[in-house]
Amino acid sequence: LVSLFMSDLMVGLVVMPPAMLNQLYGHWVLRGDFCSLWYSFDVMCCSASILNLCVISLDRYLLIISPLKYKLRMTSCRALWLILATWTLAALASFLPI
Repeated sequence: LVSLFMSDLMVGLVVMPPAMLNQLYGHWVLRGDFCSLWYSFDVMCCSASILNLCVISLDRYLLIISPLKYKLRMTSCRALWLILATWTLAALASFLPI
């Protein structure tokens, strides 16, 4: 949940202010090289948010399917690995095309 919070917070703090300026002025008013960086952060934060929701759903599914084995399967190390995989995949999908 903290990872989902961070991705949504980054959308609100990093992605939305330039998008608001773009919407208000009708064109890109910031530096030109910042545009591609902004797009990358937009894709990364939105992808991380969606992937975090998928991981949370998977976690809840595993808890419902086998509640007695859940603590053995979902260790803190595996949870950390899932969070790192989520952010790595989101970063690769957004910054690699640049």
